Amino acid sequence: MNNALHVRDVLPSEVESVRHFLGQNGWAHRTGSAEHFVQLITNSQRTALAVKNSRIVGFARGITDGLSNGYLSMVVVCAQHRRDGIGRALVEHVMGESTDITWVLRAGREGASDFFSSLGFEASTIAMERPRRK
Repeated sequence: MNNALHVRDVLPSEVESVRHFLGQNGWAHRTGSAEHFVQLITNSQRTALAVKNSRIVGFARGITDGLSNGYLSMVVVCAQHRRDGIGRALVEHVMGESTDITWVLRAGREGASDFFSSLGFEASTIAMERPRRK
């Protein structure tokens, strides 16, 4: 059996499986309906899917102009595979090779600040946010 981890872009045929994975891992409030989630993925310039033993174990997405600015969103790894390097692989896949892009994110979950700091992110004193209406 192949235990190797594969991180790659999400295929159109996998979008509903990703939505289901996110729902199982505490992110149902961010996925919405199947139609809404298809649009969310379609409008994201970059996606990352982590697959191990033919099962989805992680997901992330990014919105970027590809030149200067990017927003990292929904970095999710299932609980039994955390601390295995999957989150790092997802983030690196989404951000790509360019160091010319400033990436931003919202790191509100417990432990998120420490994780993202290990990837070179720093707390910003200049970012502002207009939260979504609930």
